[in-house]
Amino acid sequence: MEQKPLTTLQVVGVRYLDARQALANEVPLDAYLKAAVYWDVGLPVIYAEPLLSAARYSGVVVDDLGLVCAAIAEQVAQGRRAGYPVLVSGGNCSHSVGILAGLQQAHGPAARIGIVWLDAHGDFNTPNTTRSGMLAGMPLAVCAGLGQPRWRELAGVLAPLPTERIILVDGRNLDPEEEQLIRATAMTVAAATPGRPGADLATAVAALATQCDTIYLHVDSDILDATLTPNHFTREPNGISMAEAVAVMESVLATGKVAVLAVMSVFGDGEGAEQGVAAGVELIRAGLSAWRRFGQP
Repeated sequence: MEQKPLTTLQVVGVRYLDARQALANEVPLDAYLKAAVYWDVGLPVIYAEPLLSAARYSGVVVDDLGLVCAAIAEQVAQGRRAGYPVLVSGGNCSHSVGILAGLQQAHGPAARIGIVWLDAHGDFNTPNTTRSGMLAGMPLAVCAGLGQPRWRELAGVLAPLPTERIILVDGRNLDPEEEQLIRATAMTVAAATPGRPGADLATAVAALATQCDTIYLHVDSDILDATLTPNHFTREPNGISMAEAVAVMESVLATGKVAVLAVMSVFGDGEGAEQGVAAGVELIRAGLSAWRRFGQP
């Protein structure tokens, strides 16, 4: 597939945490707009924030999350149908199900889509493996067709994502049952940097690029060391530096096959919020810069 230069950027700003409107956590999206970080890349920007009307809420949390994801999917699909790269900012990892749905709606259920998932966690739990019950710990498994079918169906996912088209980068904190499930799939777990546990990242990304026409690059800011994201709800020690995270992002963007970049789970409240938001700004700025250099499918 021919790589195309970036001409216009579609930005989808998500003001939700799972199915709840993040009314007390609007700082990151507002900070991104104030810093004009989306415009740093020097392209026209189309900015939209999906909204689920109050009348559509059912009171069933998983169903409502599916509906929020459907609203996100609509915006992602709109950008992709226009041929634009799509940046998703705000929200948390649970909204990735909507991103996959939007890609499939734009490119078709048979589209060869891959995911590169940068995260301190696997987010590959199911209701049968989770220890916390957190929905945000399940979305990658939901994308793969494992558990929570209502969430996936209401989001608009047209086909489960084959696990051989998923690379989990880092995942340094996995539930034991979750790790066992991951090992039972064809997913690749890659090291964020040399010397860490996991497959060689460059080799894994090169292999994925041959299998896919379109890649969704997902970045949870907790891949960074906890000192860089002190207010993150699920921060973890022994993470990577900002420079290392940017290098990982660049290695994926260099394939020229990234259609969607999501920088998620950046929180605007709690002690150290200013530092956490600054990390989000830096991740977005660096990602957009690399994206413009390498192009999109």
